[in-house]
Amino acid sequence: MKKPEGSSSVDSPRRRFLARGLRYGLGLAALWATGLSHSDWVGPTGETEKDKEWQGPFDWSVSNAPKAVVVVTGSNRAACCEAGLAALGGIKQFISPKDRVFIKVNAAFASPPALGATSHPELVEAVVRSCLKAGASQVVVSDNPINDPASCFRLTGIADAVRRSGGTLWIPESRRFQAVTLPDGRYLNQWPSWTAPFLTADKVINLAPVKHHHRAGASMICKNWYGLLGGPRNLFHQNVHDVIAELAALFRPTLVILDGITAMMTNGPTGGSLADLKETRTLIVSPDPVAADALGAQILNIDPHKLPYLRQAERFGAGSLDLKNMVVHRVHV
Repeated sequence: MKKPEGSSSVDSPRRRFLARGLRYGLGLAALWATGLSHSDWVGPTGETEKDKEWQGPFDWSVSNAPKAVVVVTGSNRAACCEAGLAALGGIKQFISPKDRVFIKVNAAFASPPALGATSHPELVEAVVRSCLKAGASQVVVSDNPINDPASCFRLTGIADAVRRSGGTLWIPESRRFQAVTLPDGRYLNQWPSWTAPFLTADKVINLAPVKHHHRAGASMICKNWYGLLGGPRNLFHQNVHDVIAELAALFRPTLVILDGITAMMTNGPTGGSLADLKETRTLIVSPDPVAADALGAQILNIDPHKLPYLRQAERFGAGSLDLKNMVVHRVHV
């Protein structure tokens, strides 16, 4: 049958768009599958240093930190970060000259940044540069990923971001996992953890993306500490809310930066499709991890009071779920 006149000029661009989309999707799937094939669902046990045990809580908060949270609206992560820090008094409010800084990123999966499953390299680069500009003597970036660590840091773009910004990437070493304990904790008792980066730090920044999580409801700042655990951490899945709350009690960061510029609304925490994402154009900066997560939950259309781990974290004294008691700055970039 003869094609109607003009049909090729209308369909060709559409076909090319679909073909490019298909190739892009297949490429993302291949990258994701590569990472999954190198997954380590049971982390290092720290057996070589099992005689060493560290008791928390590990507190890197600063005494003069404002009781405030900043919600920045925009799409440029570096600009949003700078505006958020400025609203809190500037990075020098938190980082002093010669500080050794540890930035706990989310590099759990060997996934490209476009899928939103990990900390975005543009934000990592901006935060490292800010700390160095404030006079930090060293800025270490690390995580204990589920997939092969080297692949995760490379495919997420975090390794290149750290190199460009002058920071130091620290890939986990099995021999440097040690047991940590939260006094009176039920689950975090002599649990092997990636201790090396935070035991040597003067200040700690938690930098996490906003994601749906099929077990916990949401993966944000408090959940991001999970990545420091070694051992069979998958055993915690049945008590995930209790464990996240204990982690929030164990680690008291200097500053948290929650990236909701693009949020993973469904199929978290791994996602795997651009269809799981939504441009929500929000970055949250605060010294208070619970307050930051409370605002992050709203991005996911979740009532923060219905996230059990946030209620428990507040009871542990890890932060405030009641935003009425905090100053909330709203900035547009």
